[in-house]
Amino acid sequence: MRTLNYLLLAVRNPAESAKLYTKLLGREPVENSPTFVLYVLPNGIKIGLWISGEIEPAPKPAGGIEISFTEENDDAVRATYREWSQLGVKIVQEPTRMDFGFTFVAEDPDGHRLRPFALADDPR
Repeated sequence: MRTLNYLLLAVRNPAESAKLYTKLLGREPVENSPTFVLYVLPNGIKIGLWISGEIEPAPKPAGGIEISFTEENDDAVRATYREWSQLGVKIVQEPTRMDFGFTFVAEDPDGHRLRPFALADDPR
């Protein structure tokens, strides 16, 4: 059986990206080199920031998927929005209610989409 537990993000500068992701994830990386940075989250998922110039075959531009963060409720989504806005993260969708719940979308400096959300009580 295969297990999905690792996300690799192509980034221009792993050290610069790590400064942001350390704040977004609330933890320090377990590996930190000039070409690769690795985070291990409490649920076991690993997020790697890999220098895009060394990935073969060359990666396509970011933005085709989203990394989602489950929040406890709408207030937590709003708090994350305020926190990330203060960090200077590019907001591409303001906090809004959608079919599945309350959410907003941000992008990291490399264009990777980040979506915090709180599920609606009765998502359709």
